[in-house]
Amino acid sequence: MTARENPRPRRGFVNRALDTVEAVGNRLPDTATLFVIIAVAILIVSWLAARAGVSAIHPKDGSVIEAVNLLTREGVRRIFTDAVKNFTGFAPLGIVLVAMIGIGVADRTGLITVTLRSMVMKIPPRMLTIAVITVSMLSHAAGDAGVVLMPPIGAMLFLSAGRHPLAGLCAAYAGVTGGFSANLLPSSLDVLLAGFTQEAINASKLLPGYTAAQVLGNYYFMCAVVPLLTIGGALVTEKIIEPRLGTWHGAGDHLVELTPEEHRGLRAAGIAVLVSLAALAVMIVPSWGILRGPGVTTLEQLKPTFDSMIILIMLLFFVPGVAYGIAAKKIRSDKDVTSMTGETLGTMGTYIVLAFAAAQFVNYFAWSNLGAIIAIKGAEFLKSVGLQSGALLVGFVLFTATINLLITSASAKWAVVAPVFVPMFILLGFSPEGTQAVFRVGDSCTNIITPMFPYIPFIVATVQRYDPKAGSGTLITLMIPYAMTFLLLWTTLLLLFHGFHWQIGPGVFMELAKQ
Repeated sequence: MTARENPRPRRGFVNRALDTVEAVGNRLPDTATLFVIIAVAILIVSWLAARAGVSAIHPKDGSVIEAVNLLTREGVRRIFTDAVKNFTGFAPLGIVLVAMIGIGVADRTGLITVTLRSMVMKIPPRMLTIAVITVSMLSHAAGDAGVVLMPPIGAMLFLSAGRHPLAGLCAAYAGVTGGFSANLLPSSLDVLLAGFTQEAINASKLLPGYTAAQVLGNYYFMCAVVPLLTIGGALVTEKIIEPRLGTWHGAGDHLVELTPEEHRGLRAAGIAVLVSLAALAVMIVPSWGILRGPGVTTLEQLKPTFDSMIILIMLLFFVPGVAYGIAAKKIRSDKDVTSMTGETLGTMGTYIVLAFAAAQFVNYFAWSNLGAIIAIKGAEFLKSVGLQSGALLVGFVLFTATINLLITSASAKWAVVAPVFVPMFILLGFSPEGTQAVFRVGDSCTNIITPMFPYIPFIVATVQRYDPKAGSGTLITLMIPYAMTFLLLWTTLLLLFHGFHWQIGPGVFMELAKQ
């Protein structure tokens, strides 16, 4: 495919600023090389930090966290002996490759393309961007599968509509990661974060007998932001990203009527989807279902379902893909299915190289303890500044958004900073659930612009399918407007909830009830 062939607009301050970021970013080495360089830098910094005695006191248990020198005899040995384990244990690697088995069959038979063409014909053109962002934002309820599925699908949807595929990819990527906590349904993340919040409450001894609202503590707030981010993301896509990218001149599937074979294939795929969903319902819905486990709450009981999400997603693409291929005469034998799967995984070579380099970098950073030390020191600094009320909320959002550039795991960050900020905010009159809500704003918005995000290698590889010359600077440049817009809109909504004393969840407010 040929990427942008027409000159991109250069007028206006925003475009000039983005041009500068892209130019600087694309002068950087290849993404895989960049990960190697940063990994080496982490090794050097770990040596310097250890020699300087850099450390921090863990706010939860009082233990001393010291910078670990990775260039000792033991450290270098670990770098070599754990290299393969780092790679095979890199969570996104297995998730992406397994998902691509099902997606590959659905793609190679033509099911995805035909389905998207059919969808685009039914969605009003003006609603396509909103539909992509909304579905992407809600898809993270399925866990990391949403990050793997939605950006490529967003690109193909836009391509089917004759629009630039990278604009669709950006819109979907912004929705599924920039809007990570925004959702209309509670998720396992709500339970996970609430657990750390409760631990911080208990450790502080400031609210004896107080129990954090686990599942619904932030529910109203997270629901309210969905339409706000959807509209903001759509405006960024159509007013900034698409004009910047220009008109797509590459190959693509344009809107043409479906053939009889394609109609027949879609009907077969639809039946396969219904049968698959019925089978899943039998395994999930009844209390005796295979994919249900023990637990008090429904979310706890559904843990086996969430843990199986990637294989379920794979099957929900694979089975309809095979059904479509047989009905549309794209599959003649089982050898065709194997060949399609192999061809798809064969296109993942660039991603696998990126994943290897990224896996080493992420592990080196974790081994050095630098991320935890930076988070604790930053929290202590923010606490010492003495901000109050709305200014404190904004400061905490910006702090979390900054730390998120280094530690992308929400649970890892919250485990470190909750013991500091939950008690601090309690003393200032804020509820623990309110503190958690503030944290989640910053935790979401900068996911799309940090090289630490585990799925960055996959996103870069997907971008390069449409623009082989694109570098990390291109991706970051395209995502900065989303990150800034989401941060502004979400923080504004947070201040409105605080200022007007709206409930952030059933019976839960930003502030504690006055005694």
